[in-house]
Amino acid sequence: MLSDNLSSYFNYLSIEKGLSKNTISAYRRDLIRFENYLTIVKKELKTLSEVDFPLYLAWLRGLNNEEFKIGESSIARNVVAIRNFYEYLAKEHGFINISTSVHPPKIPKRLPKALNLQNIDNFLEVTRTDRFALRDKALLELLYATGARVSEIINLKIDDLSKNDDFTSIRITGKGGKQRVVPVGKFAQEALDQYLSRSRPELVKVVTNKSMFLNNKGGALTRQSAWNIVVAQAKSAGIKEELSPHSLRHSFATHLLDGGADIRVVQELLGHSSVTTTQIYTLITIDKLRETYATAHPRAK
Repeated sequence: MLSDNLSSYFNYLSIEKGLSKNTISAYRRDLIRFENYLTIVKKELKTLSEVDFPLYLAWLRGLNNEEFKIGESSIARNVVAIRNFYEYLAKEHGFINISTSVHPPKIPKRLPKALNLQNIDNFLEVTRTDRFALRDKALLELLYATGARVSEIINLKIDDLSKNDDFTSIRITGKGGKQRVVPVGKFAQEALDQYLSRSRPELVKVVTNKSMFLNNKGGALTRQSAWNIVVAQAKSAGIKEELSPHSLRHSFATHLLDGGADIRVVQELLGHSSVTTTQIYTLITIDKLRETYATAHPRAK
């Protein structure tokens, strides 16, 4: 059965490959969807042939509707998930790997979108007064102040916060367990102080729980819950731009470079292993320079 193979495969990814929980979760979603498809078309793993994979991808694309969106990047990830799964089956269970001829679609490289400063101000203006308002305010401020990924923020512990005179910083654990220390600005620091002194003590159920951001049951906030907070606040602030979980991270990097920050410093703050990854943000600032020049210089037109 596919389910039995999937269980052993996920253990393999975790124990032998050492993949992160987020990566394994993404593979799990993709492969369970593949399993559902096989159930619908009444096929088994061992009866599949190379021609079945294009049919599956066509089925995936056919799922697109107002309630469920699956873009080409998701299709590409599905292909990678299936190919890796078949490599595992061939290696561990003697399957014939029939996925080698399937290739992920080429994804055009898109520039990350950043919110402008006015939208950032509106976004960070949390006017609610409910018991989660201080937590949400601190979460949003910290995302923009540090440029951290949502998954990095929800994994923060109380001990990761450090205060030394007038300087506040936070230790962030990124991909591959790599740690970096990022300064925390005044607005985020004040929001954190309010949350930690007034709101978190009311949410925590177990004193030994060191997770910084807690849910209504006193457990650590999940990635999906944090993302829901971002989406709800964007709607409340009247922001029309399409958001992604990285929107505040993109805005952080773009605004730093617009302000004259050295790209190597931005690289360190973002936790990029290579400056090449960070350089995509310089393309955005170049576009801004061109726009400014075209509108401001008297002989540009």
